Amino acid sequence: MEVVHVQHRWRLRWSFKNATIIVTFFNIIAALFILHSFFSSSSSSTTPSSVERYITEAEEIRRAMLPVELIKRVKEIQKEGHVEPDPLQQKDAKQTAAVDLISRLNNYRSYSDSGSVKVVEEWRKRKMERARQRELEKNGTII
Repeated sequence: MEVVHVQHRWRLRWSFKNATIIVTFFNIIAALFILHSFFSSSSSSTTPSSVERYITEAEEIRRAMLPVELIKRVKEIQKEGHVEPDPLQQKDAKQTAAVDLISRLNNYRSYSDSGSVKVVEEWRKRKMERARQRELEKNGTII
């Protein structure tokens, strides 16, 4: 009977409440140890000089990753594209375009029959007259 009584007393000692308290106690000790090691290592390794060293290393890495040759080539291409044409060349281009347009109009008139030319001329005169009438009405001087 004494063995049964000892086993029963042993069960009373190790109740769930007691087990929870012991596990919680060990968790608190482990958490304190982890926090202590975290703060002691971070405070010693993050001195201002080491932080500055990390920053300079990061900037060097960023600069090393820049495509410097590509940027130079793009700037060269942009400079080539922005070359302004000479005013003389623009004048020559305009003159050649005007001469080309005049020759086209002359060729068109020579190929068209005289009846269509007369119709186009009458239509143009009527349009000009209507435009002149509208302009007079806008000014308020209706004749």
